[in-house]
Amino acid sequence: MKKLALLVNKKNIADYGIVENSIDVNALQHGQVLLKIDHFAFTANNITYAAVGDRMRYWEFFPSPDHKGCIPVWGFADVVASRRDGVDVGARFYGYYPMATHLLVEPVQIRESGFIDGAVHRNGLAVVYNQYLRCSKDPLYQADIEALQMIFRPLFTTSFLLDDFLADNDFFGASQIILTSASSKTAISLAYLLQKAKAARVHPVEVIGLTSKGNVEFVNGLGYYDQTLDYDALEALADNNSVIVDFAGNTQLIETLHRRLADKLTYSCMVGLSHWEDNRALSADLPGPKPIMFFAPSQSQKRLNEWGVKQFQSLLAQQWHSFSDSASQWLDIETSKGPKAAKEVYEKILRGQANPKTGQQVSLL
Repeated sequence: MKKLALLVNKKNIADYGIVENSIDVNALQHGQVLLKIDHFAFTANNITYAAVGDRMRYWEFFPSPDHKGCIPVWGFADVVASRRDGVDVGARFYGYYPMATHLLVEPVQIRESGFIDGAVHRNGLAVVYNQYLRCSKDPLYQADIEALQMIFRPLFTTSFLLDDFLADNDFFGASQIILTSASSKTAISLAYLLQKAKAARVHPVEVIGLTSKGNVEFVNGLGYYDQTLDYDALEALADNNSVIVDFAGNTQLIETLHRRLADKLTYSCMVGLSHWEDNRALSADLPGPKPIMFFAPSQSQKRLNEWGVKQFQSLLAQQWHSFSDSASQWLDIETSKGPKAAKEVYEKILRGQANPKTGQQVSLL
């Protein structure tokens, strides 16, 4: 059986290519399961995985030879061979996959809901990325919106946790939350959640989106932001206590915002790197609080400990179904199949050339 994978140079993610290997299905060992990856989503979030791959250990999930890395993606796969009881051939799973056609896993903690990959190299990595959810038992799964689910679900989950983190800290005393790269799908998800809960909160906050001039009309049309500004209009920001949630990773923009808001800035949160090219170190004399990287698995583990799995999943599912109904009204799905098409999608997202109204569904098969 042939296996294809898109691998990138860890030190230069603009250097990439398709690698072919063979898989001997008959050589599966006891306890192993082979998954064929049907399709996966590719967004700016995956570029973030690559840009901080060493720092955040993303390269460790799917080890590759030499200096190469396999970018993690979210998608759906089917079991094509199994030597593990409880994980049957034909079962479909949602989860964290390599940008490839196949994944060999070693399921442990097998339940109706799914399993954990117990492969040795994944020990010690964030468990949220090691779990595979059985679609037939997944409360968030809807067969007719698989594409929307894999494009938005991991990003929405991050935003769900971000929204919870900010509210848990009373928005750090801010009256406005400023989201950079406001057309990115994680920012859109957070803006939706902030706006949806606004009326019910004791201290509601204004949701401000910053985006490129060409995306202002699209972002405004979503109805999720109270105000949308292009990056050349930062002087129009109100002089109110503010939190920055940065999805762009553009050092110049962050430094400009910190200097513009100065002592009005109460918290600075980094989430993504859609502008991965400008990922240089921030100035040492940056005004305001030091930017802190948000790590979603930490907040997830906190709430799982406090709420339990059932309540966590129930709250997430409620919010997800509401958001997916809204997003399906404006999101267009673009499907790409085969190695050549996958490389074209990678190049497009890498260069920041994707249409924010479009979601990319990709298959290397």
